[in-house]
Amino acid sequence: MVRTEEWRRFSGTLLGILIVATAYYASGRIGLLLRVEVEGAVVTPLWLPTGIAVAALLWFGPRIWPGIALGTFFAIEHLATFQLADAGIIAGNTLAPLCAYLLLRRVGFRVEIDRLRDGLALVFLGGLVPMMISASIGTAVLVATGDLAPGGFWPVWSAWWAGDAMGVLVLTPLLLVVPRLGMPQDAYRVAEAVGLTVAAGAVAFVATRSSLSLLFLVFPLLIWSAVRFQLAGSAPCVLLVSVLAISAATDEVGPFAGHSLFEIMVNLQALNGSAALTALLLSALVTEQNNIREEIERVCEDLAEVVERLAPPRPGE
Repeated sequence: MVRTEEWRRFSGTLLGILIVATAYYASGRIGLLLRVEVEGAVVTPLWLPTGIAVAALLWFGPRIWPGIALGTFFAIEHLATFQLADAGIIAGNTLAPLCAYLLLRRVGFRVEIDRLRDGLALVFLGGLVPMMISASIGTAVLVATGDLAPGGFWPVWSAWWAGDAMGVLVLTPLLLVVPRLGMPQDAYRVAEAVGLTVAAGAVAFVATRSSLSLLFLVFPLLIWSAVRFQLAGSAPCVLLVSVLAISAATDEVGPFAGHSLFEIMVNLQALNGSAALTALLLSALVTEQNNIREEIERVCEDLAEVVERLAPPRPGE
């Protein structure tokens, strides 16, 4: 019986590692479709595998870290022949999500992201801070191997860091909310969700492709989605806006036309970062306030029952 339980645990862990590795590699292939070259190095403005890695660690724990390393290996092999120095990139891409996981667990992060502190923790301790590890190690490996001139360290580092961080801010909240997604029971809510989806797609497409500076139009929709549907509505909207913005930036159309690569990257990451922060933090704040209101209502109901039981009987009763 003991051996059977150990085998089940081992096989479950192995299956989780293989699933994470497959998802990491597949999402990496998707992210590389929108890759750009900075100082001769290939980077992507939205590296989705980091979002998958952090979500997988939060779900299954640190035992699935080999899946992250394996997925990174296959992603590197897809770009070029694997070399020994690339082991440093694998180490950096594995250590960064592990660091994010440990930091989030340290502060009591909840995967429901139903408190403002959870949203802030995911932004800073899950995305911005730990992703410096992968960017620093990866860029240093490129410089050490001669694939990148020393003068190009900081441009590549900033692009690498932004892409990894955006992967966490954009994709991890969506993955964490997927198990709790469900169709609204109210017909009005269903109609509102459909209207929001259509409006978000249309407005984001026009805003990212128009020659006019209309990128600000996506924020009312993000606020709408966060206030009315919380993370279940805002997370898909952020991913949609980010993908359309990156597509327009790589095609150099709309508000990204006629700018240098550096200017495009700055504008793109400013938009993606602002959209992710607005949606994530507002969703967490609204969810927290809703939970507080429900708790107060529950306490008031319990108090009313206690008062009713303790109240003296009325005359004639």
